[in-house]
Amino acid sequence: MKQVIASLLAFGLIAGPIAATPAEAQRRSDQGEARKEMLAGNILRAREIENRILPQMKGAEYLGFDYDSTAMAYRLKFIREGRVIYVDVDARTGRVLRRSN
Repeated sequence: MKQVIASLLAFGLIAGPIAATPAEAQRRSDQGEARKEMLAGNILRAREIENRILPQMKGAEYLGFDYDSTAMAYRLKFIREGRVIYVDVDARTGRVLRRSN
């Protein structure tokens, strides 16, 4: 079995480990920065932001969030009736900065 996999890798028929894309590397960096800022008490926890925003988004399915360390903001992602909705929230105050429609 190992020989088969090695042969497939050698001929490029299956891919080996893939390096992180720049976007994935930035996301990991932002997640680490969020944790550091949260532990220092500079930003609110993601769960606290979710607890504030999710009740406002009735009828929408919550898909998750990203953290932007430059803007110090969370971007929550929802879907409702086939449309994606983004809610950007200040990570320091929990104030909604903008919402797409």
